Amino acid sequence: MREFQLNSEYIELVKLLKLLRIAQTGGHAKIIVEEGEVIRNGESEFRKRAKLVQGDVLEIMGETITIV
Repeated sequence: MREFQLNSEYIELVKLLKLLRIAQTGGHAKIIVEEGEVIRNGESEFRKRAKLVQGDVLEIMGETITIV
């Protein structure tokens, strides 16, 4: 389990995927989201620009990430 320290009100999902190096590029990040690889708070998240806030828990390709 990883934690991501949020330094602003929110972060967009595709930006998080790139920052954490889960996706190599923005295009790769979009594909990950479109293919249903992201679970946010127990539900599939298909919005590429979903605004992630403190307390969100993501499951991405077997990895759990908590936004703190």
